[in-house]
Amino acid sequence: MRGRLSGKEKAAILLISLGPEASAQVFKHLSDDEIEDLTLQIASMRKIDSEVRERVLSEFSEMMQAREYVEQGGINYAREVLEAALGKEKARMIIERLTATLQVRPFDFARKTEPTQILSFIQNEHPQTIALVLAYLRPEQASLILSALPPEKQVDVARRIATLDRTTPEVLEDIESTLEQRLSAYEIHDYTAAGGIDSAVEILNQVDRATEKTIMEALEEDDPELAEEIRKRMFVFEDIVTLDDRAIQLIIREVDSRDLALALKTASEEVADRIYRNMSKRAANLLKEDIEFMGPVRLRDIEEAQSRVVSVVRRLEESGDLIISRGEEDELIV
Repeated sequence: MRGRLSGKEKAAILLISLGPEASAQVFKHLSDDEIEDLTLQIASMRKIDSEVRERVLSEFSEMMQAREYVEQGGINYAREVLEAALGKEKARMIIERLTATLQVRPFDFARKTEPTQILSFIQNEHPQTIALVLAYLRPEQASLILSALPPEKQVDVARRIATLDRTTPEVLEDIESTLEQRLSAYEIHDYTAAGGIDSAVEILNQVDRATEKTIMEALEEDDPELAEEIRKRMFVFEDIVTLDDRAIQLIIREVDSRDLALALKTASEEVADRIYRNMSKRAANLLKEDIEFMGPVRLRDIEEAQSRVVSVVRRLEESGDLIISRGEEDELIV
């Protein structure tokens, strides 16, 4: 067999080496096309030299070990350990193969970090820098950080997230380097895209209501078209009235009863009526009693409960259990 093997050939040799039982377990995680390709590759192989087999197994072991290092401390940590063990050139080759395989995203280290820590490092940066970092974080992280920024900066950052396009490796590396000492940043070697309308919507759907209102009102004044595009894709608590009865019944089953009672504390009559109409008479009366005897509640607690209800709606949408009409669509299919 020739010295340089394709990825498919390496995978076939690895599966042959693992044996039928282990290979069958691997196949469970592959698509039909991938299984077909690998099966054909395995069938086309005759004798595999022990030296080739050893090389493939060694490479696989190195990649798995390097991946563990990445998960522990990031790319830079993995590089340092591998360089100490295997030398700079070998470590470089492994890291390059690994990043290509994992499709490592910028600021991966930050997605494992507390939002308060990230906030302390970026809150005084330029809004474009903050927008870029938030665009790569998990929406729940980014929403907490966005909510903690001053109102005027919230609007600017949200606008920049929504209009972000591709960013060069040089810019990303420069921004990551400011966090490297504390949060273990890493290099990337390809152009990458983050941000955009969908990113802004994901973040805004999870910020507190006051932050969302501040940002959307300012955007409507400064950039009505952008604000309209974002609003078309957003789902807020009051939008429950746009859902059909089957969808509302599903949401009621999934939402914590305490959250539902809190969320309805300041809800409009229209929203409350739609909720009650989709419950049994007894359940609706019990819910009304819970709200009545709840007593004074902080507005922030109500808004957080409403946000959790919206999170349930978004989770159901993401899982395909319900589909929310957006833009000019009028129907919701459950």
